[in-house]
Amino acid sequence: MISFVVALVLLVLGYILYGSIVERVFGMDAQRQTPAIVNADGVDYVPMSWWRIFLIQFLNIAGLGPIFGAIMGVMFGPAAFLWIVFGTIFGGAVHDYISGMMSVRSNGASLPEIVGDQLGKNIKTFMRVFSLLLMILVGAVFVSGPAGLLARLTPEFMDVKFWIIVVFAYYILATLLPIDKLIGMIYPLFGAALLFMAVGILYSLFRENAPIPEVFDGIANRDPKGLPIFPMMFVSIACGAISGFHATQSPLMARCIKNERYGRRIFYGAMVAEGVVALIWAAAASSYWGSLDGLQEFVAQLPATANKPAEVVDVISRGWLGSVGSVLAMLGVIAAPITSGDTALRSARLIAADFLHIEQKSIKKRLMVSVPLFLLTYLVLQMDFDVLWRYFAWSNQTLAVFTLWAATVYLCRNHRNYWITIIPAIFMTAVSVCYIVVAPEGLALPIIYGYVSCIVVCVALVALFFVKKKNYRVKE
Repeated sequence: MISFVVALVLLVLGYILYGSIVERVFGMDAQRQTPAIVNADGVDYVPMSWWRIFLIQFLNIAGLGPIFGAIMGVMFGPAAFLWIVFGTIFGGAVHDYISGMMSVRSNGASLPEIVGDQLGKNIKTFMRVFSLLLMILVGAVFVSGPAGLLARLTPEFMDVKFWIIVVFAYYILATLLPIDKLIGMIYPLFGAALLFMAVGILYSLFRENAPIPEVFDGIANRDPKGLPIFPMMFVSIACGAISGFHATQSPLMARCIKNERYGRRIFYGAMVAEGVVALIWAAAASSYWGSLDGLQEFVAQLPATANKPAEVVDVISRGWLGSVGSVLAMLGVIAAPITSGDTALRSARLIAADFLHIEQKSIKKRLMVSVPLFLLTYLVLQMDFDVLWRYFAWSNQTLAVFTLWAATVYLCRNHRNYWITIIPAIFMTAVSVCYIVVAPEGLALPIIYGYVSCIVVCVALVALFFVKKKNYRVKE
C-alpha cells in the first residue's frame, strides 16, 4: 500500500511541478487569441469553459487502455506502477500537452498536419494514412469492447450484436452533430459514471487494506508466459502512461479552448487523471486475489476465448462494490471506451477533411467524408477483438513516436528546451521498434534481435536530428 500511496502523490506533484516546467518551456501566451475565438463556426470551433473541455478530453483519452491495459500490464509485476507514474509525468502528459498546444498554435490543425509541418511532406502523407487507420481501429475496438460489457448487464435478447448496432449508431450521431450538441451534453453523465468507478475502487482498496505489491520488494519480471518486460509491458500499458491516440484527440479540444493558460489543466491534467485511473486498476487487479499469483491463477483458468481484462473488472466490481455498485462501476468502464470511440471517428472525419480541403460546416459535406469511414469501421469490426487490440496497441505507441519527434523539432525551431521531448521520443522509439521485431503478432524474432534493432534505429534518428538541427533552428 505504501508504494501505491506514494505513486498517487507523485502523480499529483508531477502535474504541479513538472507540468509548470513544461508549460514554461513551451511558452504559453495568455494574450494570444485561440482558434475557438478566431474561427468559431458552431460545429467544431466552439468556445467552451475549461472544465467542460477537461472533462471531454479526459473521457476522449480514457478508453479501455487505462483499465484493460493496466490489468494486462500489472501481470509483469510491480514494475507496472513505475511505468504508470513516470511514463505519465515525463512521457504521456508532456506528449499530450505539447501536441495539444501545437494544434492551438496551428489553428486547431489535425495531428497529421502538425507532424507533417515539422517532419516533412512525406511524413505528412504517411501520417494521414496511418492516423486514419488508427482512428478506424479505435472506433472498431471501442464498439466491440463496450458492446460485450453491455451484453453482460442486459437481458439475453440484448446480445453483443444488438449493442454493437446501438453503440455504432451513437458514434454516427456523435461524429456528425456539432460538438456541443451531443458530446458536450452527454459527457457529464459519462463522466459521473467514470468518476464513481474510480472513486469506488479506490475507496475499496483502502477499506479492504488491499495487499498491493510493493515496488521495494523487487521489480523482477512476473509474467506467467515469460514475455520480457521490455518492450511488452510498455505496449500493454499504453493509455495509462503514454498514447499516440491522445494526440489525435487534442485538436478537437484545441478548437474549443478559450485561452492558452488553460492548456496545462486540460492536456497535461487529463493525462495525469488517466494515470490515476490506470494506477487504481493496476492496484486492484494485483491485490483482489491476495497477490499477483492469485490474479495470474484466475486469468489462467478463464477460457481462451474470454475477454480476460473484462472478466477481472467484472469480478472485482461485484466483489467490492456489491450488485448495485458493480453495475455503476461497469457503466463507468463502459463509458470510457464509448467516449473514446465516438471522438475517434470524429477525429477521423476532421483528419480526412483537413487533407481533402472539404469544409465541415454543412451536414452534406460532413456526410461525404464520414460515410466511407463508417463503412471501413464496420468491415474492421468483423475481426477478432484480441487481434484488433494488439494491432491497436502497437499502432498507438508508434503514433506517439512520430508525435514526440515532431514536438522535438518544433521546440528546437522555436529555441526551446527540446530535451523534455527528445528523451521520451528516443525511449518510445526503442519500445515500438523492439516490439514489432519480437512480438508474436510482429516478426516473432528472438529478443536479442529486438534490442539490437531498437539501438540501431534510435542512434540513427538521434544522429539525423543533430545533423539537421541547424536547419531546424533557422526555419522559424
